[in-house]
Amino acid sequence: MQTNATPRYDASVNTTGCCARFNPEGWEGQELHFRDKRFVKATTRSVMHIPVNMGSVFARVNRHIEDAGASDPDQFIVLSRDVSPWSSEHLFAVSKPVAGEEMTTLSGDYVTKLFEGPYSQARTWDEEMREIARHRNAEGREVYFFYTTCPKCAKAYGKNYVVAIAAVA
Repeated sequence: MQTNATPRYDASVNTTGCCARFNPEGWEGQELHFRDKRFVKATTRSVMHIPVNMGSVFARVNRHIEDAGASDPDQFIVLSRDVSPWSSEHLFAVSKPVAGEEMTTLSGDYVTKLFEGPYSQARTWDEEMREIARHRNAEGREVYFFYTTCPKCAKAYGKNYVVAIAAVA
């Protein structure tokens, strides 16, 4: 895969008016190579890992990304990780800087794994991804999750796909 590319995000089916039905094709077992890949960085509050203001934060960030013309629909991805039981970090891939938002970049090599199931399995998925990273001599590296649909849309579509992304170099 090319540097700074992600698998194609197919948003062609959206029957909920909220999240597109996630097409998992091409997301399993991919190697991603980022070099100063641009992201908007946002933080949400949580209570024991359960988000409390995710909807409003995501709406604000997505509005700012759209206003800036910084979205790339084919390369859409939001990387999320809990930084504590009370806070989560979210990285929204963008094509250029977005005014009014904190910007950051990622560099490194990552591997993906596709999961399907309830969000309550995230701890198990995180452990599995850390084991994959350890097998690649990448002890203690970051693990992110791309939650492909909100809980309401996952229920409507009957599948809850989550892509885990682990830093391996």
